[in-house]
Amino acid sequence: MKRKGLAAALCVLLLLAGCGAEAPETAAYAPAEEDRLVIYTSHKEEVYWPIVKEFEERTGIWVDVVAGGTNELLERIRSEADRPAADVMFGGGVESLASYRDCFAPYACGGTERIEVRFRDGEDLWTPFSALPVVLVYNTKLVPPGRVTGWEDLLDPELRGRIAFADPAVSGSGFTALTTFLLAADGEEEALLRALAENLAGKQLEGSGDVLGAVAGGGALVGVTLEETALKRIAAGDDIALVYPEEGTSCVPDGSALIRGAAHEENARAFLDFTVSEAVQRLLAEQFCRRSVRGDVEPAGELPALEDVPLVDYDVERASVRRDGLLMTWAFYLGEEEGT
Repeated sequence: MKRKGLAAALCVLLLLAGCGAEAPETAAYAPAEEDRLVIYTSHKEEVYWPIVKEFEERTGIWVDVVAGGTNELLERIRSEADRPAADVMFGGGVESLASYRDCFAPYACGGTERIEVRFRDGEDLWTPFSALPVVLVYNTKLVPPGRVTGWEDLLDPELRGRIAFADPAVSGSGFTALTTFLLAADGEEEALLRALAENLAGKQLEGSGDVLGAVAGGGALVGVTLEETALKRIAAGDDIALVYPEEGTSCVPDGSALIRGAAHEENARAFLDFTVSEAVQRLLAEQFCRRSVRGDVEPAGELPALEDVPLVDYDVERASVRRDGLLMTWAFYLGEEEGT
């Protein structure tokens, strides 16, 4: 849990106690219930903390943050449905959020008219945060330019066991990547799943960040990850390059959602509004290598316009409905390879 203000207050109390001074009541440092907000987030601290900090400073609302994996937090929200412990789920692919629709309450955020139509949910079940194309990456020291061009390369026997892929049952981006592969690659779905599992040699990683580490370190030659994750590592000097698959890719937003029965609903709505504000969306583009979901915020740097990136027809609702069945089939084929 992230709470820097509370840690500082406790240090003051300990110092006062050590000096023999009379410590003030702990309650004096605790916010009134109406000034609190509890957020579950699957974002890394480098993303969520600047946003949370600015929100606190602008509103005076005290924010408690619990960080974890997308699916881990969604399961926790469902288990707490009778008595929600959090108010907002901040992060996760929107198809994952849609799969837990019974846990969330619809909310049309302020500034919806500025959000590109392709990133909005018709039922306002979730609020989009950033647009995240799925890309392929390769190690520039071990793989020549032009060797990797699209999804079909993931089925090349020469790359067997040298492909970095995030577990779709754990990673929201991993699930998006698997679904995108099935939409773009040529072939029957189960045959494609079996072929990919075989070429992974039964191995998968926990998250998209692990994919970049494996490829940059040479443990894998090729990987599947998100554009923003790859761009950060390239900017940091890693020996990787990214490719937009020639057969097409997806650009599914991650998002936020209001937890049904939230104890601090008004504050939760204010936070959702803040995540799509122009100030936050410009921060995403300028510092986080992410694409804004707003039509009035241009991508930073040399990023190609989405209109110039071949995209598949990714149906978020269909992906969320099929999620459990697809994951079961994938686990079966991957298990076959693990046992060989």
